[in-house]
Amino acid sequence: MITGKTKLLGVIGYPIEHSLSPVMHNAAIAELGVDYAYLPFAIKPEDLSRAIAGFEAIGIQGFNVTIPHKQAIMPLLSEISPLAQAVGAVNTVCRTEHGWQGTNTDVTGFLAPLKALQRDWQQTIAVILGNGGAARAVVAACSQLGCAALQVVGRDRQKLQEFQQSWQDSPLVVHLQTVLWQDLPQLLPTAGLIVNTTPIGMHPHDCQSPIPLEMFPGLQPETIAYDLIYNPRPTLFLQQAAHHGAIPLDGLEMLIQQGAAALELWLGRSVPVEVMRRSLQNYLMQQHE
Repeated sequence: MITGKTKLLGVIGYPIEHSLSPVMHNAAIAELGVDYAYLPFAIKPEDLSRAIAGFEAIGIQGFNVTIPHKQAIMPLLSEISPLAQAVGAVNTVCRTEHGWQGTNTDVTGFLAPLKALQRDWQQTIAVILGNGGAARAVVAACSQLGCAALQVVGRDRQKLQEFQQSWQDSPLVVHLQTVLWQDLPQLLPTAGLIVNTTPIGMHPHDCQSPIPLEMFPGLQPETIAYDLIYNPRPTLFLQQAAHHGAIPLDGLEMLIQQGAAALELWLGRSVPVEVMRRSLQNYLMQQHE
């Protein structure tokens, strides 16, 4: 029950209706029996600074940040963790006595399912589809894994150059090359890990894939195909990749693990990850019935 003592957490984005974060966070909060509530806030880009000032005024304890605010919020924070600084994006904000502190739990979330696989990452070439905000966390994660090479694929040559240059002064050791989309056929047979960071294939565009069907036969056996999308499950990209011998991973576990890491920061205690996972699985199942 929400009372005058209930502490507020939330997620900001625009749009925000699709976010599953309230489902899993409120399930964990109920399981723990703590007096918190987690709410979604639709905040337009032009309203961001006023919204953050408002959050401070009403005493919100912490919040997640999703598209399109992950980079825009950084100048509004008092402190930014070294990892978020290196990634160039914040997805989790905590209230401290010194003001708002921003960090990035997307890297932790992305790595969680990969660490469960036995791989020699130093022999693995990672191909990252897309060069937007989500790709930044993936680049940071793959550099932490120690991948042999990172190939970032995009459609706009200038944006790719800017993406590459943005890592030059990074505290992370990042060796990446950028590749235009039309050169993907030569790249895929070398990849041990392919990550889709684009929205191509996301519901309601279930029949789309970032990689054309004719390119899949060139995949190495047991390439890991990782789609950050979690609706639909599986995406067409993952269906096709699995059909050609790849190991498919969707974005649901990343969502769960980054959320669990954020909730642990806010509450200062361990959280029931399995409850969060089950709540999302049940919710998605009901949506498809």
